[in-house]
Amino acid sequence: MAELAGQKFSASNISGLGTPVLLLVLLAMMILPMPTFLLDILFTFNISLALIVLLATVYANRPLDFAVFPTILLVTTLMRLALNVASTRVVLINGHTGPGAAGSVIESFGSVVIGGNYAVGLVVFAILVIINFVVVTKGAGRISEVSARFTLDAMPGKQMAIDADLNAGLLTQEEARERRKEVAEEADFYGAMDGASKFVRGDAVAGLLILFINILGGVSIGMAQHGLDFSTAMQFYALLTIGDGLVAQIPALLLSTSAAIMVTRQNAAQNMGEQLVVQLVRNPRALYVTSGVLAIIGIIPGMPHVAFLLLALAAGSMGYMIQEKIRQHQVEEEQQELQTIESPEPPPVKELSWEDVPPVDQIGLEVGYRLIPMVDPAQDGKLMGRIKGVRKKISQELGFLISPVHIRDNLDLSPNAYRIAILGATVGEAEVYPDKEMAINPGQVFGNLQGIETKDPAFGLDAVWIDSDQKDNAQALGYTVVDASTVIATHLSHLIQNHSAELFGHEEAEQLLKGLAKSAPKLAETLVPDCVNLGTLVKVLQNLLLEQVPIKDMRTIAETLAEFSSRSQDPAVLTAAVRVALSRLIIQNINGLQPEIPVVTLAPELEQILQQTLVTGGGDAVGIEPGLADRIQSSLKGLVAQQEAAGQPAILLTAPAIRPSLAKFARFGIKGLHVLSYQEIPDNKQIKVIATVGNSG
Repeated sequence: MAELAGQKFSASNISGLGTPVLLLVLLAMMILPMPTFLLDILFTFNISLALIVLLATVYANRPLDFAVFPTILLVTTLMRLALNVASTRVVLINGHTGPGAAGSVIESFGSVVIGGNYAVGLVVFAILVIINFVVVTKGAGRISEVSARFTLDAMPGKQMAIDADLNAGLLTQEEARERRKEVAEEADFYGAMDGASKFVRGDAVAGLLILFINILGGVSIGMAQHGLDFSTAMQFYALLTIGDGLVAQIPALLLSTSAAIMVTRQNAAQNMGEQLVVQLVRNPRALYVTSGVLAIIGIIPGMPHVAFLLLALAAGSMGYMIQEKIRQHQVEEEQQELQTIESPEPPPVKELSWEDVPPVDQIGLEVGYRLIPMVDPAQDGKLMGRIKGVRKKISQELGFLISPVHIRDNLDLSPNAYRIAILGATVGEAEVYPDKEMAINPGQVFGNLQGIETKDPAFGLDAVWIDSDQKDNAQALGYTVVDASTVIATHLSHLIQNHSAELFGHEEAEQLLKGLAKSAPKLAETLVPDCVNLGTLVKVLQNLLLEQVPIKDMRTIAETLAEFSSRSQDPAVLTAAVRVALSRLIIQNINGLQPEIPVVTLAPELEQILQQTLVTGGGDAVGIEPGLADRIQSSLKGLVAQQEAAGQPAILLTAPAIRPSLAKFARFGIKGLHVLSYQEIPDNKQIKVIATVGNSG
């Protein structure tokens, strides 16, 4: 074990020495004199590394697949500058001996590439610097700045879109965490690329300055220290300096090109070569027109006929091949459609039976004909999967299984419309556009969008249907952007939660009792029918769901009913007792884990009036005098709006006797108001009274 631990320790030490060793090597290259054969190896390695980085950039599917690129750009720039310092020392010290003084690589670039003519070398070097500095580096730097700014501006919108998908059940916690991590990595990458582009630009400037310094310094040293005449000194030192500059500028140009490719790439599941083939030559008409233009130029007298006519033939042949491939693909699709079309025989007429009376679907979704592809898995429809995610999320939150959603097309609806029904009754409908995105105004945005103005069907927020290419701009302005499938899924989720009590019945109660029997068999056995009958249990659970109280803690509910059933069999009384037992869960769902609960109370006089009114009126909120009801409703609506603006829940704290009636009163007239009784506040929570309704009379 000690030997194995020692091996692990040594391996970890070795793996952590990479960065210090690299820094030492760079310092050694700048400070210590280097032999020429080592310069040849390092220059060759520098060119090879630049080629590897360029090819890795080309073959990466997305920019984030090569997220280490900014760091590599910095390291290669530092390495190239260190090589420039090392080669400059060798050139200035040994340049008087001839063109081979700084190694074979520099000599080859100085003699073979530019033919031994330093005047030609200066022109070639100037052209490379102009291409690198003015064209590639400047453009890549500008794109990096814009990409970094827009990526950072779009981060809040992207985060809100992820939260919206998570709340709608379209994403799991793990998937949402991965999406958030990807958004953060994208912002970090483009921010790093913005900084790395400055290194590339500075490297191009440094290469130009080093050239002039080497030529002037070399000629001065050759003439003053080694007795060379001006022509010979210029010949020796200029060729060496230009060779050194070309050896450095070629990998610099490759890396600048890599940076430009990286910042101009889009997130797609294809590398650059595949994208070029698919997007550039997918239309044969472009190739045909190109072939015609080249052929016309080729037959003009004085033009190079062979080159133009040969390329015209190649472009026309390629266009013909692509057209034939497209035509063959269309023929195969038509044959598949013909094979799928069947001519069924008319079914024989039979007598009516109970099977001809269709049962009412618990949850139904009807769509217009343009929305059919959204629910058809064969056409890559995403709505079915998202509806399953909605059912799973709500089932886990509420504590019982939500029935499947029955989806059918309805030609009576408008093409882009859908309709949601609960137990056969329509509870919501709206129109969506499958080819557009909905940009929802969450309350604070920084601009307007062009599109079809509408309302978010789930929460009634202002929204705009926009084209997909406006998505990034909309997110940058603060909008939450979702597709049509997400709009329908979110609307369905909202309606199912609001009507969960209607979806719960005797069958669901039986399933909950079976689940309780596995963990507490004796409690499940005595609860029904010894303590309460099944109908009373169903009514209590429906009352809880009606006020958005989850019923997943079935053991606590059953124990409370078993304890209080001997005192009363009234579902309202039993519901109040269960709410007290579930008070911690209720408060947690409303106010989270905050130790202090902000509440609104009723003035003692008003509370006494309501108690007398509700007692004489049989416990129904309808018995409240209309003028008084309007004033109470207006006051509570203002307090709810005030709490929502402050980001806090709106809670009305009342006496237990009038809590059910006021909860019903708030449910139908004041959205967002939670009505609790004094007994439902846990002992470990503090109450903060923020307002009292009725003080002013």
